[in-house]
Amino acid sequence: MWHSTGRHAGIYKPGLTIQPGTPFEEAETKRRFKNLLDVSGITDALFPIRPRALGRDELERVHTRAYLDQLKGLSDSGGGAFSANTPLGSGSYEIAAMSAGGVVEAVDAVLRGDVKNAYALVRPPGHHAVADAAMGFCLLANGALAARHAITKFGLERVAIVDWDVHHGNGAQEIFWESPEVLTLSIHQQGNYPSELGGYKERGEGKGSGYNFNIPMLPGSGHGAYMEAMDTIIVPALIAFRPQLIIVSCGFDAGAYDPLGRMLLHSDSFRELTRRVMDVAEAECQGRLVMCHEGGYEQNTVPYMGLAVIETLSGRLTGLEDPNLQDMKGLFGQEVQSYQLEHIAEVRRFLLRNIIEVCGAD
Repeated sequence: MWHSTGRHAGIYKPGLTIQPGTPFEEAETKRRFKNLLDVSGITDALFPIRPRALGRDELERVHTRAYLDQLKGLSDSGGGAFSANTPLGSGSYEIAAMSAGGVVEAVDAVLRGDVKNAYALVRPPGHHAVADAAMGFCLLANGALAARHAITKFGLERVAIVDWDVHHGNGAQEIFWESPEVLTLSIHQQGNYPSELGGYKERGEGKGSGYNFNIPMLPGSGHGAYMEAMDTIIVPALIAFRPQLIIVSCGFDAGAYDPLGRMLLHSDSFRELTRRVMDVAEAECQGRLVMCHEGGYEQNTVPYMGLAVIETLSGRLTGLEDPNLQDMKGLFGQEVQSYQLEHIAEVRRFLLRNIIEVCGAD
């Protein structure tokens, strides 16, 4: 909660022509998520996992020394910004190391068998950070660091990262671009952010060729379109890959009211996405699943979407109703549209080659 992003106006640095305001990526959505878990009563039934700050040697598994020096120097000097959309404050380096460490500790708990699955409610987010740069609100590559930790510490050979944030999961894509150990799958709004990345023909290179899947969704996609993509592309790819651990970069900014996306998902959508990934995890890797919090910027809806995920992971229904759900379900476009089916089918035809070439699947 203490990671300070200043008084940016959305993503813009304030000045004489831009009135100071509230940055999109700030603490309140996460605070409200945790508060709702407490109010619902489910917190008391969950197994708490304490985070720890990752050490420099662990961070250097993914990030360059020069970048980490730059990040720490900026943090130690009181903060600043890598770009207009990635500000940080005093102490943000240590907080980011704790955020990444929260995901790593969740992986440890799952792989030790303390819990079957885990949710890391952490901030700052991580799925845009690359080896040598911060971007898109992200300072350290939380999910990628956790995947590399699982491979290094536990000897895993196959880790899958599923990213359903509305923005492209460019961080994991770049970090594991040449690695066959990590299957990266990103389902995101086409051309949103980073606008030049996330096309379905980006497959990886070298030994990692075919291990990167992008499913760019047309703006305005709702529950039906996402389930179609999940059932015809993501789930078959996961099954073919046979992961030993699944990590989900769980953004809620594909929600219908989010200011940084143009999609139509609701809390039951995230409930169903979670259920589908859990089913694969149960079938392929003893249920071993770790979800790490990413985007989601609408304060009134994100907490209920998060609660739906936690209820699904834990198998406990609280009985607390989402007051936004029926209005969101009533929005035009929740059913999959014919042009969306055509688009998804085109993506699937191309990506099917990856499954056949890499995994030898039918």
